[in-house]
Amino acid sequence: MSPQDRHPSGGHRVAVTGIGVKSPAGNSLDEVFAAVLAGRSVAARVDRLVEADLPVHFACLVPEFDPERYLSRREARQIDRPAQLLLCAADDALADAALPADRRPDRIGVQIGTGIGGLSSMEAATAGFVDRPRDLPVHTVPRTMANSPACRIALRHGFQGVCTTYSSACASGGTALGEAARRIRYGELDVAVAGGVDAAVSTVVMGAFARMRALSTRNDRPALASRPFDADRDGFVMGEGAAVLVLERWESARARGAVIHGEIAGYAENCDAFHIAAPHEDGEVAARCMRQAVADAGLSLADIGHISAHGTSTVPGDRAEARAIERCYDGQPPPVTAVKGVTGHLIGAAGALAAALALRSASRALVPPIANLHDSPEGGRIDLVHGAPRALAPAPVLSNAFGFGGQNSCLVLAPPP
Repeated sequence: MSPQDRHPSGGHRVAVTGIGVKSPAGNSLDEVFAAVLAGRSVAARVDRLVEADLPVHFACLVPEFDPERYLSRREARQIDRPAQLLLCAADDALADAALPADRRPDRIGVQIGTGIGGLSSMEAATAGFVDRPRDLPVHTVPRTMANSPACRIALRHGFQGVCTTYSSACASGGTALGEAARRIRYGELDVAVAGGVDAAVSTVVMGAFARMRALSTRNDRPALASRPFDADRDGFVMGEGAAVLVLERWESARARGAVIHGEIAGYAENCDAFHIAAPHEDGEVAARCMRQAVADAGLSLADIGHISAHGTSTVPGDRAEARAIERCYDGQPPPVTAVKGVTGHLIGAAGALAAALALRSASRALVPPIANLHDSPEGGRIDLVHGAPRALAPAPVLSNAFGFGGQNSCLVLAPPP
């Protein structure tokens, strides 16, 4: 391994050579990045939520696309909505990566995160067969098992390496990317198809989150509902989607002339060990996770160009994250953005989509504004980008993904050389 291919903290550097997304803000990374730069929320009324008489009538749904471009009719019958979104996003990511056909299948793995898993599929199945469970569709079990989407990718493409599903709540997508990068960095895999997925806009899931008072209830103005760090925030907006990145050893990508979107340079994960749903308000453990991710990348805090915050638009979550960022940087953090004002919260896919957008931001040297941000109680603590995109010199990005149970996952994503 040449010095330029060696990670500063040891092992192989990890290149990102493919990206595929199926998100509420678009079905390609270019579409999503344009929407995020414009600060254009995509939250809209969902009729089935209104008909169910739920407190929340809106969400962020993936716009229509043609699944027949990706799936056979047999596959489409067998899989549920999360698996469909993930398979299609993975196909786009693999087409983007253009891996050589002679790659060893036992050296290619799949690492996927999900927070909700097949809960919505079980809800749909039991609703129709509650009085006659012996007549449940034959594919009910594989549809509802959380590992099915990841295994579907492996099955479809013949990938025989490690295939693992991670569930760390809303940090799941970030966890999956970080763990996949580690497997490549330390030689367990040559290539990993990694990311996150969730499709949880169902009546039971939405009703449960609404019961927790976690969701915004701006039914009259859904496009203004998701407002990370804004003084007038009242909860997050549920979204659905999948984001998949193809990771491979840097030297292999460079040798074959692949287009490199950037690098997963650092990763860390820890747990607040404080509350089953709320973050620790002082932000100390999350701040430690950020510092550890930067150190894992072999960088200093001053090397980070900007931070992609988890920024869900809940009062306690945004407040705790702002304190964590301030604590991490001792009061002098770089600019901070958050994309959920546009996309909504994709739960298990959130960290993966944020990572993909952070790579694009780093390569374009452009930080998106936080949508719907006008006045912030956290504005005195951290430098929140709002109103318009901010141009910066190309630099690594620190991307946060935090989840229920105090799950903290932080990635450092570097632009291509």
